[in-house]
Amino acid sequence: MLLLARTYVSTDASAEEVVQDTWLAVIRGIERFEGRSSLRTWVYRILVNTAKKRGVRESRTVPWSSLSGGDEDRSPTVDPALFRDADDRYPGGWRSFPHEWPSSERTVLDGEVLSQVRTAIDTLPERQRVVITLRDVLGHSSDEVCQMLDITGANQRVMLHRARAAVRTCLAPYLEQAPATEGDGMA
Repeated sequence: MLLLARTYVSTDASAEEVVQDTWLAVIRGIERFEGRSSLRTWVYRILVNTAKKRGVRESRTVPWSSLSGGDEDRSPTVDPALFRDADDRYPGGWRSFPHEWPSSERTVLDGEVLSQVRTAIDTLPERQRVVITLRDVLGHSSDEVCQMLDITGANQRVMLHRARAAVRTCLAPYLEQAPATEGDGMA
């Protein structure tokens, strides 16, 4: 739900608020659910409507964070409690070493590819972005997407095809320059 809400609003925090507002609307309106579609489709339709309204409202406002000078937060970057005390044998050193992180090149490349895909999806027109997110990211069926967005099956297929083609076009230069590793399926 957060991923879908995020396609309509500008921040993760706004998307979280949209999801909360959606659940409140579901709770308030559950007695009006007529069963003409699945409960899941009904909930997602409420989410889409709530997110659209919020997105329109956000486009007309300036966030408070952009008005601040940015210098208000003078707290230390790293918690001082993580360092050894001045009377310690090694003052200023780490109290304990951080947990070892996976250093696999594959992890980095996977994150990079996902970032490229997310960037490509974010550049799509809104309707295409929503359709590809619902179908390929969240795994909804064609019928569910049509009901959620109140569009025809043909329209959904066209938007999905165009979105996938645009994402493929955006990713082509990246994938051509990326070195193929053995067994990754990207060769």
